[in-house]
Amino acid sequence: MADQAPTEQVANLHLDDATGEMVSKSELKKRQKQRERDAKKQEKAAAAPPKPAKKTNAEADEKELTPNQYFEIRSRAISKLIETKDPYPYPHKFHRDYDLNNLVKEFGHLKSGEHDKSRILHVAGRIYNKRASGSKLLFYDIRGNNGVKAQIMCQAQEVREGAPAFEKQHDHIRRGDIIGVVGYAGRTAPKTKIEKGEEGELSIFATEVILLSPCLHQLPDEYYGFKDQEQRYRKRYLDLIMNPKTAQTYRTRTRIIKYIRSYLDNAGFEEVETPILNMIAGGATAKPFESHLNDYNMDVFLRIAPELPLKMLIVGEYDKVYEIGRLFRNEGADLTHNPEFTTCEFYEAYADFNDLMNRTEELVSGLVKQLTGSYVTSFTTQHGETYTVNWEAPWRRVQMIPALEEATGEKFPPGDQLHTDETREWLKGVMKKVNVVCPEPQTTSRMLDRLTGEFIEETAVNPTFITEHPKIMSPLAKDHRSKAGLTERFEAFVCKKEIANAYTELNQPFEQRLRFEEQARQKAQGDDEAQMIDETFLNALEYGLPPTAGWGLGIDRLVMFLTNNYSIKEVLLFPFMNPEQKKKDVLVEGAEEPQVPVEGIPHK
Repeated sequence: MADQAPTEQVANLHLDDATGEMVSKSELKKRQKQRERDAKKQEKAAAAPPKPAKKTNAEADEKELTPNQYFEIRSRAISKLIETKDPYPYPHKFHRDYDLNNLVKEFGHLKSGEHDKSRILHVAGRIYNKRASGSKLLFYDIRGNNGVKAQIMCQAQEVREGAPAFEKQHDHIRRGDIIGVVGYAGRTAPKTKIEKGEEGELSIFATEVILLSPCLHQLPDEYYGFKDQEQRYRKRYLDLIMNPKTAQTYRTRTRIIKYIRSYLDNAGFEEVETPILNMIAGGATAKPFESHLNDYNMDVFLRIAPELPLKMLIVGEYDKVYEIGRLFRNEGADLTHNPEFTTCEFYEAYADFNDLMNRTEELVSGLVKQLTGSYVTSFTTQHGETYTVNWEAPWRRVQMIPALEEATGEKFPPGDQLHTDETREWLKGVMKKVNVVCPEPQTTSRMLDRLTGEFIEETAVNPTFITEHPKIMSPLAKDHRSKAGLTERFEAFVCKKEIANAYTELNQPFEQRLRFEEQARQKAQGDDEAQMIDETFLNALEYGLPPTAGWGLGIDRLVMFLTNNYSIKEVLLFPFMNPEQKKKDVLVEGAEEPQVPVEGIPHK
C-alpha cells in the first residue's frame, strides 16, 4: 500500500497551461479566476480615456539647470510665444498710470484684510521673487519706478472678466521678467501676523498680469547676489538690477551735478558747450588721445580740458561761463583715474583766486549739507582706513613752497630762479635726501609735484587749499602780485586727493607766449604731457581778456568721497574696461596691467 501513495497523488494533479506546472485542482481554479479578473481590469483600463500626465513644477526643475541650459530652454519658450503670439511676450505698450512711490502714502491706512477696489491701478516692474502657495495663489515681489519695491498678490478668483485664464497668465512668467499689473491696493491678512498683532503687507491685488519683456537669463541667486567686482563693472545693467546700493550711488551723483548746476545758474553763470575735437591739445598738463579727420586729412586731439575756449568766451564779452562735460587723457588707470572723466569748469570775469577759494567753500560745503544734512562725512580707503571729513568752511590753507621747506629742511631758491637748470639739479639732490622718487623725465615741475604729494597732500584729509604754485608748474596762471616766480593758484584736496584746481588767469599775451615756449622746452626734454603753443588762444588774448579767475572741479572724485567709494569705477556707470580676451592676453604676456587695482599714478 505504501508503494501506491505517490502514484495516487500525481493522479490528482492537473496541468496549468499558462505556466506548464502540475497543480492541484483547487489551485488551478484559483489561478484561472485571478487571470480572469486581471483580464477584465486590462480591458477596462484599455477602454478608459488616458489619464493626464502628472504636472511637474517646471520652475523648480529650472533651478537645477546651468546658466547656458536655462538660457537655451527659456529662449526656445519665448521664441514659441513670439511665433504663436499667445501671448506676444514683447507688447508695444503698457499704460502705466500709477507711481509705486505713492502706494504707502495713499493706501497705508488700510488694515489687514481691507482693500480699495474703487481705484484700478496699472503698475509695472521687474520680478525679483516669485512664490506659489498652491496652484491658485501666487506672490510676486517687483521693483518699479526707479527701484521701489511692491508685493503683487495674484488669486485665481480675482482674474477680471475678459482676461486670460489664471494659469495662462502666469505659467510662462519667471523671475527677472518685466510685467505689467492691473489691480487694486489692499493689505494681506496672514494668520501668523494677525496672531502676533501685526498688520499684513500692503500689496497690489492683481486682476491681470501681462508679460512685458522676458528675462532670458537666470538672475543671480538672491542669497549670494551679484558681487564679482569685475563683472559688476562689465555688466552694469545687471549690477543695477541686483544691487540697490549701486543705483543709489548714481542717483546721488545726479543730485550732486544738479546742485552744482543750480548753484552756478543762480550765481549768474551761463552754461555753454565747447569742442571735444581740437587741433591742439591745450588747457592742461596731460597726454592727449589722438585721432584723424578723414575729410580734412588732419590729425586731431580729444580735449584734455575746455579751458582755452572758455576763456575765449570771456574775451567775447561773456562775464561768467561754465561747462560740465567729459575730458579725455591718455594716461594710466588706477583706483582714482579713468581715461575719460567728468569735470565742471567755470570762468568768472573780474574775480581772482581769493574769490574762488571763497566760492569753492560756499559751493562744496553747501552741497554736502544739502546732500547729507551735515557737514561731516566718512570715507574708507582701499586699505580699510576710515577718515572723518569736516567740509564746513573755512578750509585750511597751505602755501606750497614754505610747507616744502619745512618738510625737507631745505631753503628753496627764490621763486624767480625755480625755472633754471641749476634749480633742477639742486632739486634732484633734495629728492635723494628725502628719499622721494620721480620717474623720468625729472623736470622741475614734476619733482615739485612729487614732493608736494609726499609731504603736503598726505596731510590733507579735511578740505585743504594748497596755494601759490611756482610759475613753472602753472603755465596758464597769473603771476603772484607780490611774490616773484609764484602764481595766484590753488588746488583743493580732500582725503589726500585733489578735487579742484583754480587760479587767477594769465591775461597778458606776451607772458603767455613765454610760458607756452617754456612748455615746449619741457616737451623737448621728454615730457609728453607738456602743453603746445596755441596761436588761436594767443590771438584771442591780444584782443583783451579782462581780469578773470578760472576753476575746475573733478565730479567723479567728489562723488567718490560723498558716496564712500574708493574706486572711481564705482561712480562711473560705464568705466573703461580692458576687453576680457585682451586682458587674458595682456596678463599672459606679462604687460603692466595689475591684477589688483591700486592707487597712484606717478606725479598725479
